[in-house]
Amino acid sequence: MLARPTRKRLLETGMALLLERGYHDLGVQAVLTEARVPKGSFYHHFGSKEEFGIACIDLYMEAVHEGLDQCLLDKATPPLQRIRNFFEGTAEKYRGQGYLGCLLGGLGQELSGVSERFRAKVEACFGVIANRLAECLAEARDQGELAPETDPRQLAELLVNCWEGAALRCRLARSPAPLHAMLDFYFAAAASR
Repeated sequence: MLARPTRKRLLETGMALLLERGYHDLGVQAVLTEARVPKGSFYHHFGSKEEFGIACIDLYMEAVHEGLDQCLLDKATPPLQRIRNFFEGTAEKYRGQGYLGCLLGGLGQELSGVSERFRAKVEACFGVIANRLAECLAEARDQGELAPETDPRQLAELLVNCWEGAALRCRLARSPAPLHAMLDFYFAAAASR
């Protein structure tokens, strides 16, 4: 079995530590120690802690896209169920991480007021997720799962917003209950429109 390249090991370690500790409470040395790599390796791959944080977001988004692809491209499943499957799978990942919530939401809350670069990056990521969801919601509308006058983009933005609030509550409660309650409410409300 081949060892993971150093850069990937640093990023995977960093994602977990950022979720657990946040950006400001995470030192480069903690990442190096946890990843078991020498200090020079960090600065060989990243020019700064900020560059490292942005790269962690990019790696996180790769996993988000994999989940979206797996669920939203499953044409054998009705569109609304595909979307729900994505979020239920995400909730399961949160469980495996101790219900620490969403890396994007956590970094967005922590850094949006102090770093324009992070604010713009996180907001762009949420926009990408909403775009993917809107495409599937448009399918749901076209297939009669949603009312003909439904605005898929608006409904997608609302879903992302609701999920992020529920993800924060999940972190506070260390429980999936807020996530499941939000999904039940959202999909019941969307289908009744």
